[in-house]
Amino acid sequence: MRILAEDEWRARVAAHETRADALTAGHRARRVAGATHPVEDFLFTYYGWTPGRLRRWHPGAGVGLASAGPTRHAAWRFYRRAGDVVLVDVATFLEARGDTVRFVRDLVGRTAAHPGRFGCFGLHEWAMVYRLPQVGVRHSSWPLRLGQSQTDAVVEAHHVSCSHFDAYRFFTPDAAPRNALRPTRASQGAYEQPGCLHAGMDLYKWAMKLSPAVGSDLALDAFELARELRELDMRASPYDLRALGYEPVRIETPEGKAQYVEEQRRFSERSQALRARLVEAIDELLALSGAARAG
Repeated sequence: MRILAEDEWRARVAAHETRADALTAGHRARRVAGATHPVEDFLFTYYGWTPGRLRRWHPGAGVGLASAGPTRHAAWRFYRRAGDVVLVDVATFLEARGDTVRFVRDLVGRTAAHPGRFGCFGLHEWAMVYRLPQVGVRHSSWPLRLGQSQTDAVVEAHHVSCSHFDAYRFFTPDAAPRNALRPTRASQGAYEQPGCLHAGMDLYKWAMKLSPAVGSDLALDAFELARELRELDMRASPYDLRALGYEPVRIETPEGKAQYVEEQRRFSERSQALRARLVEAIDELLALSGAARAG
């Protein structure tokens, strides 16, 4: 157990809140105004955690917060007080979330071990609008950059090979049979690989699901990476978002494909570093549980 002095952990709380507020300012302002953004709001609408949840700082399992007086943490779920120290209650957390912990450890570890694949060119977003009328597409307020017929032609001219189940399940009925792979929820661990943008975005989901046992520094790093991944995802999509300042990655051209793969490889390296940190945090959590039982 590592104990943080009260002035140290309160400084970390303040720094975390400032960083989180800066990252979520646009979404919060749009929410007040009743406006939406097809790129920046995705992490809140799809994953569901509010800016307030992201703003909460947690030290993670194995780190105690020195405090003789009352603290917010002591009132939060999965915390306990031991004298003048507040800490994550590892036993209670694993009793409630143990299955999730083991699932995430297995999935993230297997994903990290798989070779990255860099030939999908972000065609999953194109497959989600394949042969759909404009009114039926997810971001119907934004036009297709090439129009419907040429968008369909791009899908038909390519070998679609999406490995991520939560992207594949949104393919249109006409697009799904065109995918070379058939990922399912049950086979997720066999298919996910570190070149996939959506697998990288999901690191935010897994870090938040394991909060507060996984520290908020990792979760906020994962959120920031997911924001950048989402931007590339939509720049390479069939939507025309130039009015929002997003220059398209024209994956229908050789130059666009090369640009996409270059950025995809760079993001894969960053995602792998976060996977290593998440696996390490989970292993430390499980080791703490084992040490408590042995004691």
